[in-house]
Amino acid sequence: MSILSAIGLTNSKKIRYAIVGLGDIAQEAMMPGVDHTGNSEITALVSGDPEKAQQVAEQYGVTDVYRYEQFDQMLSSGKIDAIYLATPNWRHAEFAIPALRAGIHVLVEKPLEVSTEQCKAIAEAANASTAKLMVAYRLHFEPATLSAIERIRSGELGEIILFSSTFVQKVDPANHRARSGVAAGPLLDMGPYPINAARYVFEDEPIEIVSAVGVRHEKAGLGDFDDTVAVTLRFPGERLAQFVVSYAANALESYFVVGTKGSIAMQPCYTYGKPLQQTVTIGQDESRHSFKNTDHFGGEMKYFSDCILNDTHPEPDVEEGYADVRVIEGILKALESGGPVQLEPFARTMRIDTSAQAETLRAVKSPDLVGVSNPGAGIDKVPKN
Repeated sequence: MSILSAIGLTNSKKIRYAIVGLGDIAQEAMMPGVDHTGNSEITALVSGDPEKAQQVAEQYGVTDVYRYEQFDQMLSSGKIDAIYLATPNWRHAEFAIPALRAGIHVLVEKPLEVSTEQCKAIAEAANASTAKLMVAYRLHFEPATLSAIERIRSGELGEIILFSSTFVQKVDPANHRARSGVAAGPLLDMGPYPINAARYVFEDEPIEIVSAVGVRHEKAGLGDFDDTVAVTLRFPGERLAQFVVSYAANALESYFVVGTKGSIAMQPCYTYGKPLQQTVTIGQDESRHSFKNTDHFGGEMKYFSDCILNDTHPEPDVEEGYADVRVIEGILKALESGGPVQLEPFARTMRIDTSAQAETLRAVKSPDLVGVSNPGAGIDKVPKN
């Protein structure tokens, strides 16, 4: 019996999702785009705040609402095929593992978890399950990003030797990201973007944390963690990647890929909700390209649902999630020791397929948010997830 037959999906046209965690990323970005995927629908919500969940359920016409402690009940309800997991970072294993054991597919937000130990536990559950797991690296499906990767692979930039990125935003001290320590700080919340980008630019894995420096800006009013972190990574072949992430600076996002013949500048490069911009320089010749704003979140869900329906393996899988957390864990060690950290050997067995992963769903408008706010927006209280 095939996997799809075993879970009753052979004649299904849409994958039924439970949204687990109703914070800003779920409400603002993922849920508005589910309907136009054509192969996905929301059939259940899970939250620690019943009042908020009920209001969101009314927005989307969802009748099945559960509290976190009712998660197992939901898994056995027969009303869902998959979950979109958008709880705080440190609660991913808590919900991903039982879902996988129950044969329920998992689309989990990045980072996969907050430690390699937890990532390995999720990987064990995924490898033992008939269900699929994908980490929500939405840029793996975004046209501007895939175009940059194709240019790099074409060789027109020559040998790539340097990656440099700045990704900063000013976080409201009232936001929950400012109240949960390092696990919700900029390194784990924003760090996966430049780390992942450096890895797909070089198509390799870093071997050393050369340096990591964390600082705190008292006037930012944030919690007990480094609000700004600067990192240098060494890749095989004496290639370097440098990045800065911060919760204490005016918003900016950019990265530069520099080769022996040319360079690519992406700015903006990580955001959603507006077109991404690409500047390519070959020798002294410069060209600029603006890419159409697309629905990153609906696109990644559409891709994952296609993988489920067609029984194909998703590219940003559990190994991809582990690869970034492995680096983050090394950076945390370097911040603690003040010196370089050698990373254990690791080889990624799968890379982005630019010809098969592009998604171009139109951008959608976000609804009014219930009980949450964008990290940079002023709010009066810490939102519940």
